[in-house]
This record gives sequence, structure tokens and C-alpha cells, in this order.
Amino acid sequence: MANKIFVSYKYLDSLVQSLPNESATTARHYVDEIEKLLGVGDHIFKGENDDEDMGTLADSTIGSKLGDKIFDSSVTIVLVSKGMKNASPETDQWIPWEISYSLKEQSREGGKSKTNAVLAVVIPDENGSYDYYMTSNPTCDSISYHTSKLFQILRENMFNHKKKEESIRECNGTKIYEGRPSFIHSVKWEHFIIHINTYINIALEIRQNVDQYELVKTVK
Repeated sequence: MANKIFVSYKYLDSLVQSLPNESATTARHYVDEIEKLLGVGDHIFKGENDDEDMGTLADSTIGSKLGDKIFDSSVTIVLVSKGMKNASPETDQWIPWEISYSLKEQSREGGKSKTNAVLAVVIPDENGSYDYYMTSNPTCDSISYHTSKLFQILRENMFNHKKKEESIRECNGTKIYEGRPSFIHSVKWEHFIIHINTYINIALEIRQNVDQYELVKTVK
């Protein structure tokens, strides 16, 4: 079954690993790669952020723009990149609003949308490293996620399973959550592009159990 997929990203973030044949790679070039990958399968690429300045837009205008783009999509891919946030209030940046509208149920023209599945695809930084957000711990066979680097609405929808404390193990004094503790699952770019359908299906499976998670849908 085809899934309509919306991609949320920081348009001009250049703190990303260079892609072949791109002299000045930004997050936007990674979106081009995703669009190519989705075109090979049954998925449908739906819309993109045009990086319009939000400073002069009313909340109702933002809602209308995003509602139109996200309403009939079923999956939102959020590109996590090193420079995805700037110093402006989060309410003045597109990504938090796009996540918010992806999580909300909307009613339009007699129809109602469901909460989207949301997948965080992590782009390597300009040094080819993921450590700014994901740090591997080989001794414990685990990964540490530096969610403090993310927008608030992103981090509040991670490690938000209502019963996550029932599936933990200890390693060297560190608490490690097993299973799928986060509604928004994270995956490295290098793994995503090889197994794109697998990770989209993981996000959709998590959405099927949305009632097991404490969702935060409001931009703060």
C-alpha cells in the first residue's frame, strides 16, 4: 500500500556531510535523495518546507499552510541535522509546527486525518559523524540519544512510552530502555537509505499502538 510521506527539515542547514556531486551540500540535498528513493517504491513524496520566514505569519496562516500539506499524508520524516535549530524561539521555526500538525488529528471537508507515523532520520554532520545526537556504547550494546539537542516537541515524543520502565536493563550503572520506548523512532541516514521500507514500517507499526504513548502535540 502506498504511503504519502511528508518531509520536515531545515532547508539551509549546511552542517551536514557532503554528498557526491554536490559542491555545497545542505539538508535540502538529502531531501532530494529521499525523493528519489521514495520514487523507486510504492511511496509518494508529499510536499516540502519552502523555508518561508514565519515572522510575519499568524498562527492561523501557519495552520492553513501545514494543514493543506500534511492532512492526507500518513508518515512524516523529520531530518535531524546538526544545525536544524537556530536561536529564534521554537514557535518561529517551521520544524516544530510541522511535527505538531503531523501529530494532530485534523478535520477537513468532511474527512478526518489520523496522527501520522513520525520517523527521525539522522543526517551525519560535516565531519561524517552522528555523535552530536547518537553515541554508540559498544560495551553495553546500546545507543545514547542526546535529545536535549532537539526541538522540545521532538524530544517530548521520545522515550514517552507509558510503560517504558517495565522494559529496562542496567549496564555499568546506566539505565537502557529496550523495545520501542519512543513514538518518534530514530535511525541513522546510512541505515535508512538501505532499508527505507523497513524503517517506514517500524514507524507505522508504532503508530498502530499510539495509545501506548504519551503524545505532546503542541509547540511551546
